Amino acid sequence: MSNRTRLVAIILAALPLTAAAEDLPPSRTSALPVPPGQIDKAVEALDGIVAGIKERSGVPGIAVAVVHDGETVYAKGFGLRGEGDAPVTAETVFQIASVSKSIAATVVAHQVSEGVVSWDSRMQDLLPWFRLSDPAITAQLTVGDLFSHRSGLPDHAGDDLEDLGFGREIILERLAQLPLAPFRTSYAYTNFGLTAAAEGVAQASGMAWSDLVSQSLLEPLDMTTASARFDDFMARDNRAVPQALQPSGSFAPLFQRDPDAQSPAGGMSASVEDMAKWMKMVLAEGGDLIDADALMPAISPQAFSGRPHVADERPGFYGYGFNTGVSSSGRVVLGHSGAFIMGTATAFTLIPSLDLGIVTLTNASPVGVPESINTSFADIAQTGAIERDWFSGYNPLFMSFYEPLGHTAGMPFPEAAAPAPALETLTGTYANAYFGTVEIREAAGQLTLYAGPEDMAFPLEHWDGSTFVFDIETENAAIASRSTATFTDDDGEAEMLEIELFSVDGVPGRFERI
Repeated sequence: MSNRTRLVAIILAALPLTAAAEDLPPSRTSALPVPPGQIDKAVEALDGIVAGIKERSGVPGIAVAVVHDGETVYAKGFGLRGEGDAPVTAETVFQIASVSKSIAATVVAHQVSEGVVSWDSRMQDLLPWFRLSDPAITAQLTVGDLFSHRSGLPDHAGDDLEDLGFGREIILERLAQLPLAPFRTSYAYTNFGLTAAAEGVAQASGMAWSDLVSQSLLEPLDMTTASARFDDFMARDNRAVPQALQPSGSFAPLFQRDPDAQSPAGGMSASVEDMAKWMKMVLAEGGDLIDADALMPAISPQAFSGRPHVADERPGFYGYGFNTGVSSSGRVVLGHSGAFIMGTATAFTLIPSLDLGIVTLTNASPVGVPESINTSFADIAQTGAIERDWFSGYNPLFMSFYEPLGHTAGMPFPEAAAPAPALETLTGTYANAYFGTVEIREAAGQLTLYAGPEDMAFPLEHWDGSTFVFDIETENAAIASRSTATFTDDDGEAEMLEIELFSVDGVPGRFERI
C-alpha cells in the first residue's frame, strides 16, 4: 500500500471522532462544545506561546508539531539545535526520552493485532529467564502489568544500574533482587519493567526490539528520521545536542545520554514531523496499521498514576505506556512526557474527541517547557483561552529534579574529623547482590571506588572516621550530589562497605568483602 493510500485510510478512520455532538452518547460528549475556528485560533497562537515560554525558560531549542483531522497543520522549529548557529527545524531529530513508552505500546499493539502476543501474555512464556523476587508474582506477571507499572517493582527500578554502565540483560536479571510492593494494586514508574515486557514481545517476534520497531511501525508510517537505536541518533546530521541545566540557571552541552539499555522505555529519537505521523495513526485508532481492539487497552486506564487527595481533584490514570485522563472541559486526553536530566524534555498531548494532537520536543533539561506549551495550546483549543500561567505552575515541580542527593551534599567537611583507618585495611573487593562488585584501590595515598562493568571511578575523600564521600553526577543524581561510603571493620580489616547513594528502595547498599 502506498503512503498516500495509507494516509487516506488513517484520515477516514479518524472521521467518526469528529461526529456531531448530538450523534454521540453522553460518555463521549463534552460540556463545552468547540465552535468553528477555535482550533485554528489555537494554532495561530502557537508562535507566540512558544516564543514567550522559550524566552522565560532559556531553553535553547524547541520543535512543535500539531495534527488535526488527519493532517499536519503546524510543524516548526525555534532556536538552536546546539551546534554553532544551526537552527532547529521541523526535521531536527531529538531524543524523546519517555515518550518512547507510548511508541513502544503501539509496537506491542501491532504485534497483538498480528496475533504474536496479547496484553495478557505471561512473561514466563515470553522471557522464561526473567524473574521478580516473588515466584508467585513471577508466574502471573503479564506484558500489561509491566506496561502499566503495576508489577510491584520499586520506582525507577534498575535506573541506578544503568547509570553505572550495566547493560539491559544484566539489569533485567538483577530486578529479581528488589523488594516488591503489592501486585496490581500499587503503581511505581519503572523504565526497566516496561523494557522487560518489550524484550519479551521482541523475543516472541523473533527479532531485536529495535528491528521490531522499524519493521512494525517506523517503516509503515514512513517515519524516516525515527529510530530506537542510539547510534542512529548520533549519525543524524540534523540532530539536537542535549543541553543540561547548570546550578547557575543556564544550559550547556555537558552530557550525552546513551539510553540503549532501556530503549523501549526511553531510547527513541525522532523529529516532530515524524512524531506527527505517529500521532495521526493513534488518533485514527490505529488506522490500517493496528487493530483498534489491540490499541484501546493501551489508551484506556489500567492503573492509578495519581490518586486524588481532595474530593474535587481529577485522578490520573496510566494505560499501557500512555497517560490517560480527563481535561477540565471534560474531554479524554492522552499523552506522555519525557525527560533526561542530562538534556532532553519532551511531551505529546492528544484529544481524540477533537482529532487533535500536539508534540513538543526540546534539547534541554526538563523545566516544564513542553508541558506548558502543550497545555496552553490545548486550553485555547478546548475553551478559547489559556486558563492559567502554566509555566509558572509546571516549572517549580520540575526544579525539584535538580536538588543534589546525599545528606552531606553542599555541607563543609568536618573541622574536627576523626582520623581515617589505615588505607590498606580498606582496599579490596566488596559485593552486593544487586549492584554487583565494587573495588577500592589506593594509589599515592588516594582511595578510589570503582563500580560497574567499565570500572567507573569515584575518588574518595575522607569525611570523618571510617566514612568517606564521593561526588556523583548521573542521570539520576543531579549535579553536586555527594554520597557517603562507610567502612565497618573487623579485627583491623574492613569487612563491610555501606554506600549511601547505591541504595535499594531507599536503603543504603551494603557490600561485603569477598
